[in-house]
Amino acid sequence: MLKVITRVNTITKIPYRDDTTIMAWELINEPRCQLDYSGRMVNGWVQEMAVFVKSLDQHHLLEIGMEGFYGDTMPERKQINPGYQVGTDFISNNLVKEIDFATIHAYPDQWLSGQNDDSQMAFMQRWMSSHYEDSRTILKKPLVIAEFGKSSKDPDYNINKRNAYMNAVYRNIYKEAKSGGTVGGGLVWQLMADGMGSYGDGYEIILSENLSTDSIISQQSHAMGTLAHMLRSGPENVAVNQASEVEFGQVRGPSYVVSHRKGMRKAGP
Repeated sequence: MLKVITRVNTITKIPYRDDTTIMAWELINEPRCQLDYSGRMVNGWVQEMAVFVKSLDQHHLLEIGMEGFYGDTMPERKQINPGYQVGTDFISNNLVKEIDFATIHAYPDQWLSGQNDDSQMAFMQRWMSSHYEDSRTILKKPLVIAEFGKSSKDPDYNINKRNAYMNAVYRNIYKEAKSGGTVGGGLVWQLMADGMGSYGDGYEIILSENLSTDSIISQQSHAMGTLAHMLRSGPENVAVNQASEVEFGQVRGPSYVVSHRKGMRKAGP
């Protein structure tokens, strides 16, 4: 971690910790702990490492990289988990003061692999709604849907199912953001460049080979960008522009695509 944060870019000669093109650092991708399902052990590690990262770099945002599983802080929230715990606690882990925003991942096709598409989508809606509420009312921090997707290895998979799933998730994110919630956006897992198909894990999306999916991502980017502009000019403008609000499936505009790789990563605005 020390070597990454203090590394100097060999092209720009700018240390990563001073690089304004980096939005945030992630402590660890999808932490889990089988020794302590309460989330307390992971919480101690997060506290220690978050303080360390901030001692090296106070210019960038910091997040954990969590999937969003609930632990012992709010026992009633455990029913939102997909039937089990993984040793993290979405509430206490993200209440660490050095953590600037929360994240969740969402893979109902893995977590609820024996259930049908409707059941998985219903879980996804509950998963997002619960974390939206907790981020706004308890954490009082922004939330990013940092990973979601649908695998081509799923039984009965087809691209129309994936597109419908992505569209539903994007619509949910947009509506929450529009209502004044803390959600900051979503990152699909995972975009790949041409020629990288051999590195795929089933969730890969090569935009040149998936034009309909490309269009959905572009539409969401345009819709969120328009919403951000309206919110910056004043929340009252969201209501004023309600009649001309961009409808999903009809958006046209430039494509702004954000992706990431697993591990400590930088994310674009």
